[in-house]
Amino acid sequence: MHIADFDYHLPPEMIAQRPAEPRDSSRLLILDREHGSLSHHIFRDLPHFLSPSDALVLNETRVIPARLRGHKKQTGGRAEILLLNRLSSRTWETLVGGKGIGVGQEISISEHVEAEIVEDLGWGRRIVRFNQPISTMLDLIGEMPLPPYIHTPLKRPDEYQTVFARHSGSAAAPTAGLHFTPELIEEIERKGITIVKITLHVGLDTFLPVNEEDPGEHPIHSEWCHVSPEAAGKINTVRSNGGRIIAVGTTTVRTLETASRLSPPEHEVSPFEGTTDLYILPGFRFHVVDAMVTNFHLPRSTLLMMVSAFAGRERVLQTYEIAMKEGYRFYSFGDAMLIL
Repeated sequence: MHIADFDYHLPPEMIAQRPAEPRDSSRLLILDREHGSLSHHIFRDLPHFLSPSDALVLNETRVIPARLRGHKKQTGGRAEILLLNRLSSRTWETLVGGKGIGVGQEISISEHVEAEIVEDLGWGRRIVRFNQPISTMLDLIGEMPLPPYIHTPLKRPDEYQTVFARHSGSAAAPTAGLHFTPELIEEIERKGITIVKITLHVGLDTFLPVNEEDPGEHPIHSEWCHVSPEAAGKINTVRSNGGRIIAVGTTTVRTLETASRLSPPEHEVSPFEGTTDLYILPGFRFHVVDAMVTNFHLPRSTLLMMVSAFAGRERVLQTYEIAMKEGYRFYSFGDAMLIL
């Protein structure tokens, strides 16, 4: 397995710069693994492909205004901090952008907020200590951390937030969830489909490219996730009754398969709270996820590798080629796939 196996060329104009309006008017490409068939739909058609016996699993994480812009106190040069993981009230694991920003460097964020680099973790990661707790100030001093391939500013911060976002902590949105509207969720519930909610706070691996020739050597980083006893119980009940577990997004897949690894044989998943470093590559055996809603992912990314593990690398890349020919929009604000 080589990193080039997960490469493809995407014309830049196919990268979505704005979310669909309304959200559920985005397109939905359905890939049926059993029959090898593809069909083209609108996302609001999703309930037609779900059964009352199924469970739809959503990630309730909420994106924080994690991008902080500032300048180096010593030279005035520009600096940028991307918050990844809060370690204490004043200390965060971060990605830091700017020239020559090493341990001991001080960064001014605002009139009253300053940061000091206290440890270099490599790969652009730094441990940063602020002069005061900043969690309650992020709406004032921070910006929504849009991916670098999105160049159009948000009209509203909630455009990069799912309608069911509840628990703050992510440095990026679980983008498969962006297609849902309150009305679509209500329709799914009226059909009798079980809605299950878990949490995974999206962190570093969304931003780091895979540079290793062998993807298996890529260092995967941990992310905090939570499967409550109530969520685990719903999933186990649905599975015991013969229903399918449909994960909305790669973050949900990672969470469920982590909880499954810790579960006794008589259950599909167990309650879980903690960090996961589960790295899903082709050859992985899925224990709980039966179907997946997901966006179209970047070349050479761990997310594309996970989808390839679920549906087969060649099939996924062939599907991406067809999606490009059909004019689908790619990446975070792009269209969606339902892989059955």
